[in-house]
Amino acid sequence: MRKPVMVVGLMCLCASLALAQEGKVANGWACPKAAVAHSIEVGDRPGHAYSIDQITCTSTKGEIEGVREKEGTGTEFAEITSTRSQGHGEFVETMANGDKLHFNYQFTVAIKDGQPQAGTNKFQATSGAGKFKGIKASGTCAGTGNADGSVNWACTGTYSLPK
Repeated sequence: MRKPVMVVGLMCLCASLALAQEGKVANGWACPKAAVAHSIEVGDRPGHAYSIDQITCTSTKGEIEGVREKEGTGTEFAEITSTRSQGHGEFVETMANGDKLHFNYQFTVAIKDGQPQAGTNKFQATSGAGKFKGIKASGTCAGTGNADGSVNWACTGTYSLPK
């Protein structure tokens, strides 16, 4: 009795994999210093704080399923010290066709003299709308800080969409 169930299960798994569209993510984002930011000092040592902020980023390159990435807004919570910012957030991306994608991410950014230096980010898609309904995606980003407090991100990963 177990063999037929296993065979049927394997056939369903293979069929679902065959029906998915898969691709690679290779994009870039220019993110200015947060326009909205709130910070609360912890008080245990200088420069230690918790913050919540919102950043609107512009796509510098990238597309998914032939649709250009346009812009996105990240809302994030971070613990900040004099040498790093580490936290998590939600990123709502708007594609050129108006469809939206939702991601969550975890990040770490090195800080020197109050300015971002370099960072890493790990992301996962949580949902999508329109052409991107049912998307699954994950990947990583590398960030480079600029003197004005902005960060440029270069991201790579993979995605799949149901057909």
